[in-house]
Amino acid sequence: MPRPRQPGRHRRPEPLVAPEGAPALVLAVPGTPSSATRGLAEEVVSIARSELPGLDARIGYLDGDGTDFPTLQSVLARAADERTARYEQALAAGLEAKEPEGPVAVVVPLLAGPDSALLRQVRQAVMDSRVAAELTDVLGPHPLLAEALHVRLSEAGLARADRARLFTVATAADGIILASVGGEEAVQAAGITGMLLAARLAVPVMAAALDQEGSIASVAEQLRSAGSQQLALAPYLIGPEIDASLIEEAAKEADCPASEALGPYPAIGKLALAKYTTALGITPQQPQGVPAR
Repeated sequence: MPRPRQPGRHRRPEPLVAPEGAPALVLAVPGTPSSATRGLAEEVVSIARSELPGLDARIGYLDGDGTDFPTLQSVLARAADERTARYEQALAAGLEAKEPEGPVAVVVPLLAGPDSALLRQVRQAVMDSRVAAELTDVLGPHPLLAEALHVRLSEAGLARADRARLFTVATAADGIILASVGGEEAVQAAGITGMLLAARLAVPVMAAALDQEGSIASVAEQLRSAGSQQLALAPYLIGPEIDASLIEEAAKEADCPASEALGPYPAIGKLALAKYTTALGITPQQPQGVPAR
């Protein structure tokens, strides 16, 4: 038997579920498709589904091959065809059905920060699909991404996991290079998350561009000139955007160790869902970040 709802002002809120007939959430995945990329994307949509039961979440690849890795265009077209088919089946069964209206899907780019070239590719794919779809902003900047960066640095032994517990790490960095892609706009956006990360770690954090020659080395020199001796490179990337070798090369250029990319950290799925729900007006608030400790 289900438990009765707890009465009074302290009762738990009813869990949010996806409205019937709601548009699909389509995750637009950049970069060269691979099994690792697919695993990452599937974990992100799995997190989103767990947060919103009944969510129709799909994955479209910007550089898909149409079979193992469906293109964003084909995923959108299929979502539109399926919505039309459901409507026609309902009419054929003699049911009262409202003709579908509004967007077929909400497309969420799997990007931590702005990258004009990749976003143009996403917009073009949506246009080519000829499907009514809404495109959201990228996932950052956001406090949850600062939390994710902190966790990745601590996993690599480059930052204390929790200052409040006085847990010391001998190799903890005293200066962080936040590596982004997407040019100057991406560096500025990464800098906002970088300020949140600096507040968590109590060390200077500066953003640099992986795709601008000399940017990483220049920022490393600025941090060292300001007194930081033990640097670390933190990729402000989810993973598929670039070849992983670029991170290794950047770490060598800065002569410092690097943490892993953000990957399928739980916050990524929650932020992707927040972009979706905000676009549809399902919930008025985005997920809250954990305060700096």
